[in-house]
Amino acid sequence: MISTNDVRPGMALELEDGLFSIVEYQHVKPGKGKAFVRMKLKKLETGQVLDRTFRADEDVPQAIIDKREHQYLYSDDLGHHFMNLDDYGQIVVQSDVIGDGATYLVDGMTVTLMMHNETPIGIDLPPSVELEVTYAEPAVKGDTRTAATKGVETETGLEVQVPLFVEQGDRIRVDTRTGEYQTRV
Repeated sequence: MISTNDVRPGMALELEDGLFSIVEYQHVKPGKGKAFVRMKLKKLETGQVLDRTFRADEDVPQAIIDKREHQYLYSDDLGHHFMNLDDYGQIVVQSDVIGDGATYLVDGMTVTLMMHNETPIGIDLPPSVELEVTYAEPAVKGDTRTAATKGVETETGLEVQVPLFVEQGDRIRVDTRTGEYQTRV
């Protein structure tokens, strides 16, 4: 248990509704009445964001989240296969745990798996990944006064809007947080 006065953004709580990560934390002392703590919590299983209010100095259960480095191996019908870089053990993670992050996974990539009670609950991707363009629409010359873009598809199936000069076979860097094109590599 941890006091609500000691919690900070990034910590994990194990409430009745499930596991939550603290996104925002605000300690409020109204002029009249007792102090309270307002938190914005993100549910780790679904990504849903909730607002919760607790009394100041109330005890809440803290969840212990292990973060372990794993190497992505491959995906199949069972899920996504990862290898622990410490003991070389393999683990299968279901698609619903990874979510949209699956479109950024490239063979051999090192990622951080978040584990709670030896069960994977999420994945931390690097800030950007390099992907090969497998399909690029032909560039249409014309209105180039504005930032002209076209759609491409990468080796993982991710569709990205890129500048007109990017061609099939090029390698591009994509931001994993926003899904936007950064640069050609």
